[in-house]
Amino acid sequence: MSLPFHLSQRARQTAEPPISYFMEQAVGNPGLISLAAGLVDGASLPADDVRGAVEQILRDPARAREALQYGTTQGYAPLREKILANLLALDHVSRRDLDATPDDVVVTTGSQQLLYLLGELLFDPGDIVITEAPSYFVYHGILASLGVRTLAVPMDQDGMSTDALDELLQQLERAGELGRVRLVYTVDYFQNPSGLSLSRERRRQLLDIVQRFSKQQRIFILEDAAYRELRYEGDDAPSIKSLDAGNQHVILTMTFSKPLSPGLKTGYGLLPRDLVGPLLRFKGNHDFGSSNFNQHVLDQLLANGVYDRHVEELRGAYRRKRDIFVAALREEFPASTGMRFANPEGGMYVWLTCPEGLDTGLKSPFMKACIKEGVLYVPGECCYVGNGATPCMEARLCFGVATPEELREAARRLGRAARAVGLPRRSLPRAAGCRA
Repeated sequence: MSLPFHLSQRARQTAEPPISYFMEQAVGNPGLISLAAGLVDGASLPADDVRGAVEQILRDPARAREALQYGTTQGYAPLREKILANLLALDHVSRRDLDATPDDVVVTTGSQQLLYLLGELLFDPGDIVITEAPSYFVYHGILASLGVRTLAVPMDQDGMSTDALDELLQQLERAGELGRVRLVYTVDYFQNPSGLSLSRERRRQLLDIVQRFSKQQRIFILEDAAYRELRYEGDDAPSIKSLDAGNQHVILTMTFSKPLSPGLKTGYGLLPRDLVGPLLRFKGNHDFGSSNFNQHVLDQLLANGVYDRHVEELRGAYRRKRDIFVAALREEFPASTGMRFANPEGGMYVWLTCPEGLDTGLKSPFMKACIKEGVLYVPGECCYVGNGATPCMEARLCFGVATPEELREAARRLGRAARAVGLPRRSLPRAAGCRA
């Protein structure tokens, strides 16, 4: 008989990520069309461009040895220079406007590592993070693992409700808990999961609110802009970071995974200057530097213009897939069914809201019917955390990895599954939250 062993408190409060279930279903059902995992379009991955960059690096013996050696904890300096230049160009601002330098950029092993490192850096158990409802459910797992108390404010078509955020912070101040608020988290471009973006007006309001309530200590905004470069229509909005003229309150995180290649597993952040040193101490304990070779490859792709060209091509590919998928959903779910979904201006997600009586939960009849039909989604209930009711009639649908024909078929399978569990033929009043 094996002896028991001790797990740390952090291990005990770390739950299995919901994505594990979706991956298990995908592996166990080879004919299944997955709209669950946020995977990128396989046909668009820049294999030839990466091969060319690698060959160019290895052709020069000195450069090859540099790329194959350890790098720095903060990241390859020429790449950080190009990252900052790209960020400033997106916002049409200068370094002086933002008081930012390449020394304020940190390169990480995907943006997920940066999210976790920031949690280790900033949070003690019982501290408060405020996020959107719904929100990126993988980040919820990080917060739970760190023992953070997560509160949420609702969204509408303009993104996070800044009025609700202001009211929540007032409540926390009256309760004597404002000093435990560490951070407000937002995915402000084509949000994962809802596809919504934070409006121009609310970007300024969000920063103003955080500055106003930074009374006992600085409250940060964690701006997760993973999907910013995947805009298909509409006018671009400035990053919240570009409004933070003193480089004090906003931590901007982005990634090369969605606009280029997840296999290169490289993310980055632009941080307030006084956070960089403490963060690098934690990162040094993790890995003392993300893949140096991958950073050299990315630097080459940025230097020769391949990255910009690829992002533009990717926008076109995803725009076509979005149009095909939304059209297929409209055909399958006319307005009379009570199904609602928006046409996102960018990103990779369509947020489906069903009429009352059609529960989309993980163990719901609808989920079982969908698996039987061979289609998978992320239940909306996975995307809520903290205070407030959890709606049970929503679903995240990702059109990133499926082919155009698979997207058409996925919509048909969703329709058959919905009818199998009694899809109402007209809109009905919506329930406030999950049923017991």
